[in-house]
Amino acid sequence: MNTTPSPSGPVRIGCAGWSLSRSAQEAFGQGNSVLQRYATRLPMVEINSSSYRPHLPSTYARWAASVPDHFRFAVKMPRSISHEHRLRDAMPPLQRFLDGVLALGDRLGPLLLQLPPSLAYEPATAESFLQGLRERVQVDVACEPRHPSWFTTEADALLSDHGVARVAADPARAPSAAIPGGDRSWSYWRWHGQPQIYRSAYCEQTLAELAQRLRREADTQRSVWFVLDNTALGHATSNALRLQALLQEDEHA
Repeated sequence: MNTTPSPSGPVRIGCAGWSLSRSAQEAFGQGNSVLQRYATRLPMVEINSSSYRPHLPSTYARWAASVPDHFRFAVKMPRSISHEHRLRDAMPPLQRFLDGVLALGDRLGPLLLQLPPSLAYEPATAESFLQGLRERVQVDVACEPRHPSWFTTEADALLSDHGVARVAADPARAPSAAIPGGDRSWSYWRWHGQPQIYRSAYCEQTLAELAQRLRREADTQRSVWFVLDNTALGHATSNALRLQALLQEDEHA
């Protein structure tokens, strides 16, 4: 069994959450927790639970202390910001979120802002929120909009002005949604499963083509983050390991 973790960049492959499917468990090394086992093979994870409930700074600090130096956590912003406040007057919940997540220290990767499908692009609202965000934190931020009005050159320019990458998503709600946007110095990808969202595995051909695509992206960017969110039936971990292996094969080809 090879439990050598992947290089730390520029392409980082991970899953939405660190649950290990029964079929993939033997591929991971030993550890005192599932997170420690997960971190023996994959270099990043996306924390989704933060979207639904707050975590204490001590919890984030404990997670950070349990993973290797190269490991990074991407963290999803609370729904209170995106779905309840809808980016308006959202600085109080944003600050509470940051007060916790910054306890990850140097293990903190990008922050993820996933917007509800009903939230249309409003330039003034988006500008005000992103300005407030950047006054508080300078880490990488990725935005996953799901309303068609966000997939325009104007919205991309605003995101780019604030150093925010627009997520490349699969399935894509609009043709442009499949392609990274916003700040193109780096990229953040979220693949949720097809044809059944969250449930379907990706086939070998799809992963092989994806590996080549990510390698091309990495040639022109400082970092590429790829998250598999097809977790409902446990396919995310096996797909992540296979994609990682394909990328490593490309490196040595």
